[in-house]
Amino acid sequence: MTPVTDAQAKSFGAFIERHEFFIVAGHKDPDGDSLASCLGVAAILRAKRKQYQLFSAGPFKRSEIRRYEALFPSKLPDYPPELLAAAGLIIVDCAERERLGAVNLDLSALDLFIIDHHLTAGAQGGQSVVDPSAPSAALLVQQLHERLAGSPDADTARALFFGLATDTSFFRFLTPRDGYTFRAAGRLADYGADPRQISDEISTGHPFKTRKLLGVLLCRAQQTFGGRVAYTYETLEDTRRYGRDGRDSDSLYQLLLSAGKTEAVVFVRQETDTSCTAGLRSRGDLDVSAVAAKLGGGGHKNAAGLSTEGTFDALLSAILNALGDALHTDSADPNVRVS
Repeated sequence: MTPVTDAQAKSFGAFIERHEFFIVAGHKDPDGDSLASCLGVAAILRAKRKQYQLFSAGPFKRSEIRRYEALFPSKLPDYPPELLAAAGLIIVDCAERERLGAVNLDLSALDLFIIDHHLTAGAQGGQSVVDPSAPSAALLVQQLHERLAGSPDADTARALFFGLATDTSFFRFLTPRDGYTFRAAGRLADYGADPRQISDEISTGHPFKTRKLLGVLLCRAQQTFGGRVAYTYETLEDTRRYGRDGRDSDSLYQLLLSAGKTEAVVFVRQETDTSCTAGLRSRGDLDVSAVAAKLGGGGHKNAAGLSTEGTFDALLSAILNALGDALHTDSADPNVRVS
């Protein structure tokens, strides 16, 4: 990745100086990187003696992020118009106001600064730090903290390490080009982050029912494109039986990607009668963010997702067709089916 430049740090510092109050928010359905980046930005604002309000539309579905939920209200207070008019909005780990989810106040007129690392973020203006080569937004925030506020305290370091670890699958997605990232993680450990404790927080504490659900999804999994793609799905009946709390798709992706010559995994979930979501993971050079973008989603080269109206079988078919194009394969294997 390219380290945060002097010009980017100066731009963010100038943005902070222009306002006394900020709303700091990440994308809906938050993950560890989104929340950690918000907390890192909040630490910078505290160091600059600025007021701020954290926000997340939720829902907090992942077990490892539940301890942060109390810090992120899903509704903003009814601020006086003059305060809101002069406020700054800082969006992290996404690039669009629409990705914040349901917000009870109109934030469209607020002065905006974006900190993001997604391939699908697109080109941004001067009030942004956007680097698709960065493995996490938390790493960008860490650099801004070090530039503008010095070394973070131990709590902030732990949060930033957590964000970096969750978005890199505890560094499994990194390459020989990512030496800077490892050095930055080492600095966070020096500041007080405990990698072993954070690993335990990420990988343990899931409800037992989620282990049963994982077995169901694995038994249902199939392969296509000559074994290059594995896919599975979760139905509404699965959700009713096993619940929504603590669902663990990361373990599912890891297990399926470890099979044979699998290059990509597709997991589709029916969320309601009329809507569904999908996650895609890949190994090597297969860019699943480009596949997701074709269907209205986005993400990273090796980890992406999307949500849409409709049913899981239709979405699964569309994703497999798009993956066929990415793999330069004419069609899926004849045994592709949803049953």
